[in-house]
Amino acid sequence: MIFENTTNKTEQKLEKELGRLGIKSTPDLLFYFPYRYEDFSNVLKISEIKPGEQISIKAKVTQIKAINAFYGRINRAEAIVSDQSGSLMVVWFNQSYISKYLKDGDEVFLAGTVRLYQKGRVSMLQLQNPVWEKVLHTEDSDPVSIHTGRIIPIYKLAGAISLRNMRTCMYQALQKVSEIQEYLPEEMLSELNLLNIQETIRNLHFPENNELFNRAKYRVGFEEIFNAQLAVIKHKAEIEAEKATPIPFDQELIKDFIKKLPWELTMDQKKATWDILKDMQKSVPMNRLLEGDVGCGKTLVAFIASLQVLSLQQQVVLLCPTEILAQQHFNSALKYFKDYAKKISVVLLTGKKASINNSFKANRKELIAEIKHGGPQLIIATHAALQASVEFKNIALLIIDEQHRFGVRQRAHLQQQSKTNFPHLLSMSATPIPRTLKLSLFGDLEISQIKQMPKGRKIIKTKVVNTAERPEAYAFVAKQVASGRQIFVVTPLIEESDKLGVKSATKEYEALQKIFPKLKIGLLHGKMKTAEKEEIMQNFLNKEFHILVSTSVIEVGVDVPNASVMIIEGAERFGLAQLHQFRGRVGRSEHQSYCLLFSENENERIRQRLTKFSEISDGFELAELDLKTRGFGNIFGEEQSGFAYFRFYDYNPETAKLALNWAKRIYAKDPGLAKHPEILKLINEKVIHLE
Repeated sequence: MIFENTTNKTEQKLEKELGRLGIKSTPDLLFYFPYRYEDFSNVLKISEIKPGEQISIKAKVTQIKAINAFYGRINRAEAIVSDQSGSLMVVWFNQSYISKYLKDGDEVFLAGTVRLYQKGRVSMLQLQNPVWEKVLHTEDSDPVSIHTGRIIPIYKLAGAISLRNMRTCMYQALQKVSEIQEYLPEEMLSELNLLNIQETIRNLHFPENNELFNRAKYRVGFEEIFNAQLAVIKHKAEIEAEKATPIPFDQELIKDFIKKLPWELTMDQKKATWDILKDMQKSVPMNRLLEGDVGCGKTLVAFIASLQVLSLQQQVVLLCPTEILAQQHFNSALKYFKDYAKKISVVLLTGKKASINNSFKANRKELIAEIKHGGPQLIIATHAALQASVEFKNIALLIIDEQHRFGVRQRAHLQQQSKTNFPHLLSMSATPIPRTLKLSLFGDLEISQIKQMPKGRKIIKTKVVNTAERPEAYAFVAKQVASGRQIFVVTPLIEESDKLGVKSATKEYEALQKIFPKLKIGLLHGKMKTAEKEEIMQNFLNKEFHILVSTSVIEVGVDVPNASVMIIEGAERFGLAQLHQFRGRVGRSEHQSYCLLFSENENERIRQRLTKFSEISDGFELAELDLKTRGFGNIFGEEQSGFAYFRFYDYNPETAKLALNWAKRIYAKDPGLAKHPEILKLINEKVIHLE
């Protein structure tokens, strides 16, 4: 309960709205930190303000009235406010109700942007739509402000709760901040000169000054990376304590498989394969990350490792984040293992499909019973494999594609399913991880990289397209279609409320239908059912659409070799690594491919960032650049909650080094973290390891 034993209907409603944000108690509320701030701390005299400035003033209302306009004019509240230096006109458009709350003689804080207002031949300054609040005086302090006259917190909201409600509620909750117990060791706080938790919470919600504000941010940022590193150390120790089934290397088997491939493995693929095969020979569980750009051949490396396991009558599970990707891997596995069909079962298990070998649709119950029986089975699955009804007999290798989409609890579920030993783990990611974060967040993993692309792949030509160049770009698209190629179009999230990007994708789809009336255009977005998405992607693969418009929040990873152009609308809204992911959807064949970055933003810094992207084709270099300019959440996408956890950590290597030393120090003295229960709770609840 936030409002204890309340019968106040307003408070009861507010408590219900806070519940939508996951806030059930006062501690929940106090740890619900702002996502950004506005600085209204510089309070000026009226005589000091200038047009175009964002300012705060403290003044007295000398006149206020509501203007209920007619004939298309705007309803508004108008006021004259004064201080010792002068007077100023204030107007709130479409907010005439404010005249009911402010009266002549009220002392107020106002914050907003000053405009130069022309009335006839007279020019005057006008404060438009400012944030306002009455000045609250207390007996033993200066006037108190919550919404103006200071660094102002901005919170993410839900339901009917307003920002003013949230700030007021938070300000009241801070009266109980002394009840929050410190959980970091006293010696850590002392040696690192960190604020205690009570001062940190106060200054993250309502900073007293910039120095305390920065110290509060540093404390929480340090805590984030410290908790992550402690979780990594703990997880690594737990893995090393387990026993795995050693998988002996069968040189003849692997040589024979590679010899039958229609192309030669790259040196990076060979090295990664050998790293994995060596790891699996040990009785300690492998914990390896295989990273490389889209199309570099990670899946083939995973299949070679799988063959070695399957030859010993053991099970392999390949976990995929989407049904589309699972189907793609299933089709590839059937192709690669066609010569081993009598000895190996290739299984597809998703929410909608249950198939075994040669795309034969199986009885779901019989297939699940077959999985429980065990044997040489390559089981390619989505979250459907995590259901209680699905049991495995002898998982020796667990492969997770796009590993950041699965949390440690989901992996543990499958790892614990093995009735014999702990399975070896191979994680795969097409998103390169910056060097500066590898040790901090992936210190429990051995890492293999595939940087080389298969022979015959051409570098994708990338160009930034401004508004004036769009007609030329559309003419180029028409030529590509005329030559038999297909086009991807990706749209960004434009509105906060449009979480699935449906509006932006639909709008783009309709616009392109007018531009290309003779072409067949498909539309794909997150509100569609899985079966519908799969049908559209299959139709695109079958060349039934010339252009496919898709949102950015769903998986578009089906291999479409005939697609040669990737258009990214609103390219400035994406991180460089995300842009690189989209670009990797084309260039999958011998055809020259292109990536067109559509942007109407003329900001010089943004244009330079996009131009830099067009000049760099190395995903690892782009990930480093993206980390420095936009933060880690933008590399994997903010919707990946594990990485969105890092909100205050500024990716400073020195901070990471300090935190790592402390994590090692504490774990060495207290391996089970029994003496640090609050830290253990934070790790278990908030640090979603490798998600």
